[in-house]
Amino acid sequence: MVQETKTTKETKDNATSDKYDNILEVKNLKQYFPITSGILLQRHVNDVKAVDDISFTIRRGETLGLVGESGCGKSTTGRSILQLNSPTEGEIIFNGENISGWGVNQMRPLRREMQLIFQDPYSSLNPRMTCGSIVGEPLIVHGLTGSKNEYREKVADLLENVGLSPFMADRYPHEFSGGQRQRIGIARAIAVKPSFIVCDEPVSALDVSIQAQVINLMEDLQEKFDLTYLFIAHDLSVVRHISDRIAVMYLGHIVEIADRIELYDNPQHPYTKALLSAIPIPDPVIEATRDRIVLQGDVPSPTNPPTGCVFKTRCPSPSDNCTESEEPMHLIEVSPEHWVDACCVNCG
Repeated sequence: MVQETKTTKETKDNATSDKYDNILEVKNLKQYFPITSGILLQRHVNDVKAVDDISFTIRRGETLGLVGESGCGKSTTGRSILQLNSPTEGEIIFNGENISGWGVNQMRPLRREMQLIFQDPYSSLNPRMTCGSIVGEPLIVHGLTGSKNEYREKVADLLENVGLSPFMADRYPHEFSGGQRQRIGIARAIAVKPSFIVCDEPVSALDVSIQAQVINLMEDLQEKFDLTYLFIAHDLSVVRHISDRIAVMYLGHIVEIADRIELYDNPQHPYTKALLSAIPIPDPVIEATRDRIVLQGDVPSPTNPPTGCVFKTRCPSPSDNCTESEEPMHLIEVSPEHWVDACCVNCG
């Protein structure tokens, strides 16, 4: 488990110095993937509703944790924000500009501001490129170096920033450990000095001891370079350590979003309660006596999700409103900055 290294984690507020308090606003985002049939696969028969009408904001300088079980749409949300997938519907407002539907040429200058740290440090690095070439490639693509000496100096500086020796620049990915490879991926992401980074489960493939080192590195880089993170993960102890606010996702929907302390101390949605009850506690006495919430059944198919509340098929104590409601899911504010799916406020 990641150990806390800071007594408090303060949410950064740069509203006085920046034009936009919210660096990112996502409004009614939908990401559907068509299912086709027929001899030429030209007949549209259904859609995989990977992300289905979600809205949230990320403040400048903060970390928003996005959690949920595998297949709930977390990574798809991150890719849609970066326009790696063209959203089906909705608005993505970055630094006050609606970038939904922007083409490759429009997005190219913006790529410097928005970067991605991949989940798998083994497959996200080109095995035929040296460490220095991988880290330095963004500098060349965006024309950020004027000479070979400047290029080498910047690459060396980037490697030092992530805790690697500049003398490792000539090594290939297979010569590094998993944690070192992820540091290379982080160095590549910060090479162009972005303001916003999507972290797609960046520590899930690493050993627990290495996870703590990488998380602490990311926090140090955030403070040093004034970065904003969307931190996607399924390990709730990691998310609690690094995040300012946390959004809980289920079957393409955000069902709860709150400050990290508020969410852990006062969860409202039954799915959030079930996730928190699954976190292991080091004390065997407490672990043996606490109540575990075990959800019954399987997650519904994203091609045919339930109408109304998507969680009603697995809710441990569904209400009449939950089972009968046909209204689209929407969040209500149950306390300051604490939003919960309206249908499930009184469940669980």
